[in-house]
Amino acid sequence: MGEARTDFLEKARTRHLTVAVIGLGYVGLPLAVEFARAGVQVRGIDVDPHRIQTINRGESYIPDVPSADLLPLVQAGRLSAGTAYEACAQADAMVICVPTPFTRMKAPDLSYIEAACRSLTPHIRPGALVVLQSTTYPGTTEELVRPILESPGRQAGRDFLLAFSPERIDPGNKQYGAHNTPKVVGGIDGPSCDAACALFSLLVPPDQIHRVSGPRVAEMCKLLENIFRSVNIALVNELAKLCDRMQIDIWEVIDAAATKPFGFMPFYPGPGVGGHCIPVDPYYLSWKAREYDFYTKFIELAAEVNSSMPFFTVNRITEALNRQGKPLQGARILVLGAAFKRDIDDPRNAPALEVMKTLMAHGAAVCYHDPYVPAVTLDGDHDPRTAPGHRPASVPLTEDTLAAQDCVCLAVAHSAFDLPWLLKHSRLLMDATGATRFLDGDRSKVIRLGSGTGAGD
Repeated sequence: MGEARTDFLEKARTRHLTVAVIGLGYVGLPLAVEFARAGVQVRGIDVDPHRIQTINRGESYIPDVPSADLLPLVQAGRLSAGTAYEACAQADAMVICVPTPFTRMKAPDLSYIEAACRSLTPHIRPGALVVLQSTTYPGTTEELVRPILESPGRQAGRDFLLAFSPERIDPGNKQYGAHNTPKVVGGIDGPSCDAACALFSLLVPPDQIHRVSGPRVAEMCKLLENIFRSVNIALVNELAKLCDRMQIDIWEVIDAAATKPFGFMPFYPGPGVGGHCIPVDPYYLSWKAREYDFYTKFIELAAEVNSSMPFFTVNRITEALNRQGKPLQGARILVLGAAFKRDIDDPRNAPALEVMKTLMAHGAAVCYHDPYVPAVTLDGDHDPRTAPGHRPASVPLTEDTLAAQDCVCLAVAHSAFDLPWLLKHSRLLMDATGATRFLDGDRSKVIRLGSGTGAGD
């Protein structure tokens, strides 16, 4: 393996590498583009034929990847995509970026990793590097991935190299991407770590690569990063509930606390947390912790608090309508925003979807508008509140649309939303984001989550 390591390092130094990126979603496609821009050959693999066709036309379906960046790479032959794993037979490095959701019972679903590894296994060339980037629990690389890849009689560390390096993509972040976010790398042995560091040094400066002692540390690192956010968001969400009851404005409290130049980091309340990582990662760790007879009560409590926020948001809407003599049942409500965060098109685990389903469960007539999300699926297959396959489409946002609603719920404060216009034309505006705090206009019809008041904050 010493010769293979030396060969890999030389290929990385001269950029005579072929890299296969498995999974071309919000993590994989930006990574594939950055590798291609770094001058290496990239072969993208995905199970979705539509994605493959779109990429090979030079068109991007990820907002963080402009088609203007993708097209020249495709035209130059630097980046191509397909569904067949046979392309991995020519790859010097394979990076796995497939989803890792949880099941209905909040247990890890590693079926995508397993499927990718089993499809990849017949095509690993001697001395090649395999890197897992998918967020998962500590031990996945060595306990799940390694045995599958070794199953034909190969041995990791002897016949191929193996490492874990967590993805750190923040969708919609214009400042940090795959090219300038520091990388954490943990290999199963020294040569594997050396190779993975050399691979990612094509994207970020070597001094921005942090080596750790093994994959379990790197896997735990990613969970810590996201659980840190989950816990702190839960803290302000719980304080927002308390402040509502105590008639204190949590947003003003946070602004005041943030003036302290040390020992405080501001987090903000909202209708819940969404996306692929923050709602998922606490459950990945708590599930694994039980193997060691350890119960992550604090972490699970934070997840519970965050999961409660869509229902708290609905309660605030209900209270506001009641004060106007309008019951929630039969009320017409427009939800603004279906993505899990501002200015992106990803609705995975978006709190707005839970808000919509809960409103529907109470008999409200619900519609939504999102300039980035043309349609959403309300998981009716396991939710009795919606019919299976229920897939409402975004409605036009017009004065007539607003005028027809008993309440408008601002669940995601996209920059495309004209907030003064929304305030002017809405009968009742529930702001779950704090975006309307400093708006002029008729504030008698505004309810802000965590403001400590009803309408008229």
